[in-house]
Amino acid sequence: MAADDGTLVGKRAPLLDPVERVSEMLFGLFMALSFVGAISVATAGSEDIRTLFISALGCNLAWGLVDGVMYVIACVILRGRTYTLALSVRAADAPSGRNLIAQAMSPALTTLVSADEIEAVRTRLLAQPAPERPSLQRDDLLGGLGIFLLCVVATFPVVLPFMLIGDVALAKTVSRGLALAMLFLGGFALGRYAGYGSWKAGFILMITGTLLVAAIMALGG
Repeated sequence: MAADDGTLVGKRAPLLDPVERVSEMLFGLFMALSFVGAISVATAGSEDIRTLFISALGCNLAWGLVDGVMYVIACVILRGRTYTLALSVRAADAPSGRNLIAQAMSPALTTLVSADEIEAVRTRLLAQPAPERPSLQRDDLLGGLGIFLLCVVATFPVVLPFMLIGDVALAKTVSRGLALAMLFLGGFALGRYAGYGSWKAGFILMITGTLLVAAIMALGG
C-alpha cells in the first residue's frame, strides 16, 4: 500500500526471519540431542534422567543467552554500519557516492539495478535529514529474547519423554521420533521460504540433521 508521499507502507516486519527462527530451533535441538544420545538404555535410572534434563536445559539456557546477546550486538553493529554508510554517501561526490551504495548492495541485487536507479537512491538519501546516531532499540531486545526462547524451548520435546515415560527404551524412541519430526518441519519451512521443494527440503534436513548428531556424538559432543 502506498502512502500519500509515495512511500510504501506495509505490515510490520517480523523480528526474526524464517532462517533465524529455524536455525535457532535446530541449534537448541542439536544441543539437546547430544545429551540424549549419551543415555544408556541398559543403565539409565531416574537420577540419570533427572541429571540429563537439568544438563540439557542448563546448556541450552546458557547458549540461548549467548546467542540472544550476540543477536542484539549484531543489530546495533548493522545499524551503525548503515549510519556510517549514509554519512559517507552524503559527504562524497556523486560518482563516489554511487560507488559506495553499489558496494553496500549484495552481488545479486547489484546485477538488477541500473546506474540511474543507484543515482536515484543517492539523490533521495541526500534529500533526507541527516541520520540520527544509531542506538539500541526495543526490537533488538525482543529479537534477542525470541532467539533465547527458541533455543530453550527446543530442549523440551526431546527431553520430556524421559520425564514422562518410565520405560527408557520407549522414551528414547519417542524422543528420536520427535527430533526427526522437528528436523523435517524445520527443513519444510526453510524450503518453502527459499522457494525450493518444501517436502524435499524437509527430508534433506532430516537426514542431514541425523548425520550431524551422529558426528557430534562421535566427536564427544
